[in-house]
Amino acid sequence: METAPSPEIAEGSGDSPIHGYTTNKDAYLRRLKRIEGQVRGIARMVDEDKYCIDILTQVSAVTKALHAVSLGLLEEHIGHCVVGAASEPDPERRAEGIEFKVKEAADAIGRLLR
Repeated sequence: METAPSPEIAEGSGDSPIHGYTTNKDAYLRRLKRIEGQVRGIARMVDEDKYCIDILTQVSAVTKALHAVSLGLLEEHIGHCVVGAASEPDPERRAEGIEFKVKEAADAIGRLLR
């Protein structure tokens, strides 16, 4: 199994890696908290014996919201991590980094499509 190249570390930030989503982290957290609330609502609907189709409608909404988060994170990965690997000055490390990051993205897409 391959190991990931070390994540970039922000200057002066200690050991905190900079990920592609870092600048949008608060927005992602807000969306995920909203999704979490929707999932709790679905559980409540089941507990209260609500109509099947109404529950399925809510499950569909949560699924769509999670897909939106996933696609956003994937876009951030490509725009930050893959592009970052392409800017590596050492040609050998650049080629390895690009190959690794593109494979990560392709694997993530495969998982999303299952």
